[in-house]
Amino acid sequence: MTQFKLPDIGEGIVECEVVEWHVQEGDSVAEDQPVVEVMTDKALVEITAPETGTITRLHVAKGETARVHEPLFAYDAEGGESDESTESGESGDNAEPADDAEDAQGEGSAPADATPRPASPQAEAPAVAPPASGRGAYGRIPASPAVRRLLRENELRLDQVPGSGKDGRVLKEDVLSFLDGAVATQSAESNAASSGPSPAGEATSRVEPLRGVRAAMARQMVESASTIPHFQYGEEIDVTRLLALHDRLKPQAEAQETRLTLMPLFMKALALAVQAHPILNSRLDMEAGEIHYQSHCNIGMAVDGKAGLMVPNVKQVESLSLLEVAAEVQRLTTAAREGRVSRADLQQGTISMSNIGALGGTYAAPIINAPEVAIVAIGKTQWLPRFDANGEVVSRAIMTATWAGDHRLIDGGTIARFCNVWKGYLEDPETMLLSLR
Repeated sequence: MTQFKLPDIGEGIVECEVVEWHVQEGDSVAEDQPVVEVMTDKALVEITAPETGTITRLHVAKGETARVHEPLFAYDAEGGESDESTESGESGDNAEPADDAEDAQGEGSAPADATPRPASPQAEAPAVAPPASGRGAYGRIPASPAVRRLLRENELRLDQVPGSGKDGRVLKEDVLSFLDGAVATQSAESNAASSGPSPAGEATSRVEPLRGVRAAMARQMVESASTIPHFQYGEEIDVTRLLALHDRLKPQAEAQETRLTLMPLFMKALALAVQAHPILNSRLDMEAGEIHYQSHCNIGMAVDGKAGLMVPNVKQVESLSLLEVAAEVQRLTTAAREGRVSRADLQQGTISMSNIGALGGTYAAPIINAPEVAIVAIGKTQWLPRFDANGEVVSRAIMTATWAGDHRLIDGGTIARFCNVWKGYLEDPETMLLSLR
C-alpha cells in the first residue's frame, strides 16, 4: 500500500482544507484521474492519482484539514503487492519547484513520490510522553495555524478551549463547539431576561470559519481600505453604438469558437486610455518615494467564483487582438468560477475592472486591488430617455461607471481626463481603430 502525501504547495502554506473527494475507498482510479479537491488561501487545487490503482484509505474527511507532507490517501498500485508497513517518501521530494507548482494550481496533478522506503531510525524512537494538564511536548498546547487563526478571529485564547485531540491538541471542532456553547449560553441568558421563553425548536445562530480564498480576500480588502485614501469618481456613458458594434461582431467571434462579451471591448478601450494617462497604470512605492510606470497593461477582472472573489488578469491587453482578449476573458472566467485560477493569472495586475452590472446594481464604490492605483466598477446598462442634438427625446443605452483612485497619486482632474478618453472610445468605438497597433 502506497501513502500519497500532500505535497508542498509553496508560499509557506502548511495545510489545506479538503473540499471534495471524487473517490471512495475501494474505487479503482486511472493515472491523472481527479481524486480530491483541496482549498488553500489562494485557490482550489485538484489533486489527481499519480498512477493507476485502487484507493484503499482516505485519511482526511471532507471539511477537515490536511497537512503538507502528511498522508492524504492510500492506494494499491496496479500490479503491485499490498504492504501496510510500506509508505511513500515525502511527496515534495520529486515535486517541481514551489513557483512552478503554484503556477499550475488547479490545472494539473499534485506530484507524489511512490518509491517505498524503509522506516527511519527516528521513526522507531519512543514518543515523548506528554506533560500533564493536557499540554503537548515542551509544555505547549498543540494546534494548527488554521485553528489558531480561528481563535484570533473570535478573540479567544488557546487555553480557553479544551482540546479533544492527541496530547490535548485543540481541533477545529473543539473551537466551533466552544463557540456554539457560548452562543447557547448567551441565548439562554437573553431568554431568561425576556418576558417569556423562546418558541420551541428555535435554531441557534451558525458559526462558519473564514478560510481559503475568502480569508485571503478579507485580509487584502482590509489592508487596501485602511492604507489607501480612496478617491471616487462616477460617470454615465452612452454605449448605444458600442452595443450595436458588439452585436455585429459577436456572430463572427462565435464562428471562430470565441465568446465575445462587452468586457473585451471595455478592456481594449482601457488599454488605449492608459497610454494617454499612464499614471493610472502605475504603482506607488511610498518608502522609496517613487512612481513605477508599468510597461504592460494587465487588466484584472473581478469574478464571483466557486471559491470566492478572485481577480485574475489578462496580460498585455495593449498588444492583443480583440479576439485574443475575448479568449483570455473566457478562459479566466471559467477558471475563476470553478476556483482553479493559477497563481500566475492572479499576479502582476496593473489596473482592475468589476462588472457588477452583469449581476445587478447601478452604482458601486469599489476598493482598489493593491498595489494597483485604480479600479472601475461598471454598473448595469439601462435604456433611458435622452435629448439628441436637435433637442428631441431619444432612447439611449446608458451605462454607469464608478472609478476609485489612489488619492496619494491620482487627483480629480487626472482621473476625469483619463475617464473622458476611455468614455470617448466606448461612445464612439470606431475611433479605437485610429489608435490600435
